[in-house]
Amino acid sequence: GRAPREGGEPFLYNLFSDPEIITLPGAVRWLNGPLAWIIAKTRAPMSREGYKQVLDGGSPQLRTTLAQGAAIEAALSTRGVSAKSYIGMRYWHPYTDEALAAIKADGVQRLVVLPLYPQFSISTSGSSLRLLEHEYYQDQQLRLLKNVVIPAWYNRQGYVHSMARLIASRIDMLPEGERAGAHVFFSAHGLPQKYVQELGDPYQQQIEATVSFVMARLRVLGYSNPDTLAYQSKVGPVPWLQPYTDEKIKELAGGGVSSLVVVPISFVSEHIETLEEIDIEYRELAEEAGITHWERVPALGVEEDFIEDLASAVVEALPRMEQRPLQEIDEGRPVSLRVVNDLVSLRSKEEIGAEYGPVRVRNYRRGGFTPKAGGING
Repeated sequence: GRAPREGGEPFLYNLFSDPEIITLPGAVRWLNGPLAWIIAKTRAPMSREGYKQVLDGGSPQLRTTLAQGAAIEAALSTRGVSAKSYIGMRYWHPYTDEALAAIKADGVQRLVVLPLYPQFSISTSGSSLRLLEHEYYQDQQLRLLKNVVIPAWYNRQGYVHSMARLIASRIDMLPEGERAGAHVFFSAHGLPQKYVQELGDPYQQQIEATVSFVMARLRVLGYSNPDTLAYQSKVGPVPWLQPYTDEKIKELAGGGVSSLVVVPISFVSEHIETLEEIDIEYRELAEEAGITHWERVPALGVEEDFIEDLASAVVEALPRMEQRPLQEIDEGRPVSLRVVNDLVSLRSKEEIGAEYGPVRVRNYRRGGFTPKAGGING
């Protein structure tokens, strides 16, 4: 979701009160709300200043997402599929329940859920799918709607090729003498280490695989530049995935690197973490550290190959609405919301006594990625 002019503080509260963002032990889980309120109050002025500095107070994320939805609709039409896109955001309008209300009003009969996170994480796609399932299975009408989820698409050719092409175009913008030695710097959104080490979150593995795929494609295109992966946007005192973007930039500069081509690898639309954190904060840091040439690869937005491939993913998912998933989400295979519990612990069924079509299921329990994940995630 986005942090608009008037909604920065509510947006931040919604974000940090999500138990998948800040996970507290059961005995003190009630502190999620008060803690989120404190963080929102503290960070809102900085967030507003960041948006004011680069975005005139607002974010382009919703506008870009609407354009992506329209482009996918058009691409599906050329494949003989008549479809309408609906946008549900996690922490701001249009919320998930607003999207579902529109789906019900339009009488939709088949639904493909397509998270715009290329890589799966409990804290991103997992959190959104948890909420979606909670809303979905409380509603008798929605429970009868056939659905399928595409949990990840980091390994799809259109995504990889589009990223490689954009990187190549930015390398070519450097002075000729800088191109061959330019360092391709992938900056991914960070994640607390415990998600990977204790919960079995596949995010880091999928990010690293994405970088490998993109660099392999660059080599096919004739580029042999060195590369680095680092993680940005750390919040709080706990260890996050490393290396950290700011520390790695200084290390590379200290090692003699003079040109960086910076790639926001886990983002598909521009927002404050690309336009302010990367373009301003990290660029200033890089210049102070001695980097003399800086090119930032834009987010994919509505790049044609990218959109066409997402449309293909939707078409490929349609026959699977009647099938159980055959492989883990590491394969990026489409799955039904009814089996999202195979991917991430969803306590909503236990809380609401969820129904599956005409069958009511009580005391439904299933673990997360690991036994410890099941315990931590309820």
